[in-house]
Amino acid sequence: MPRPRSLKTILLSLALVLGLLFGWYFKVPALGYYWLSTTLGAAQWANNALWLPDYRVAVEGLPIQGLTRNASGLTFNTETGTLFTVINRPPQIAELDTEGRLLRVIGLEGVKDPEGITYVQGERYVISDEDSHRMYWVQIGRDTRQVSVAGRPSLGIGIDRLHNSSFEGISWDGVHKRLYVVREKLPMRVLVITGLDPDTTSSGFNIDISEWQSSRASSLFMSDLSSVTLHDATGHLLLLSDESALVVEYAPDGRPISMLPLWRGFGGLQRKVPQPEGVAVGPDGRLYLLSEPNLFYRFERAPKPS
Repeated sequence: MPRPRSLKTILLSLALVLGLLFGWYFKVPALGYYWLSTTLGAAQWANNALWLPDYRVAVEGLPIQGLTRNASGLTFNTETGTLFTVINRPPQIAELDTEGRLLRVIGLEGVKDPEGITYVQGERYVISDEDSHRMYWVQIGRDTRQVSVAGRPSLGIGIDRLHNSSFEGISWDGVHKRLYVVREKLPMRVLVITGLDPDTTSSGFNIDISEWQSSRASSLFMSDLSSVTLHDATGHLLLLSDESALVVEYAPDGRPISMLPLWRGFGGLQRKVPQPEGVAVGPDGRLYLLSEPNLFYRFERAPKPS
């Protein structure tokens, strides 16, 4: 008669199964593979990309005084030199300086769950609402204190509608006049919307929606997507993952070329970024991150040794 398994054997088997599930969910093998492949591509990309391995944190986990919860999404206004984010409960827009100081809070009417914001041009922005699966074109001037989406141009996307796991981040491509939209998970998607006129004053768009694909089938190796930003100077796309705590830079042809883990010890971080929800790049190449509920980060590329 076979002897019953010992408790130690059962616990070891359970730990192995849990470890395999953890590795599968967080795509650890794929992450290791692409970490190695991007590291080996340093000679090609270090001087022709943002090249995230060279970035070091300059402002780490600064609580934004005046904000207490749910800062999500981030965009850089090149005309004002400031950053904008959105907050829910209650829906609001906040403007920050590049040191993470709160400049103003703007009320937002008609949107229940704002998750993303992107600067377009002039006083025009696009805000995504996870609750209604819509994007709204709004205007924010230097003295604006209240914004309403009533009567504003909007665009609804009915793809993969699922409450609280819908379209999270958005980014405007100022060179090609198109909008990038990321879906958080189930499944992860990066959509590209063309045919949008940034000067439109009507609610009618003649658009085309396609799905951005990485040049390698498995290279979306993060476990979710929480934000996106396009770097106009290079045409490179940055994807941010909350669960994987990772920023990945992609070339215009979809190749993953560099990454920045948001874990303790990487990029000079003293501790892991707890819940990264927004990423933006300034014209000088500085990288800005927001983590819920209200933490501000700024990364700068370390100078090359002479």
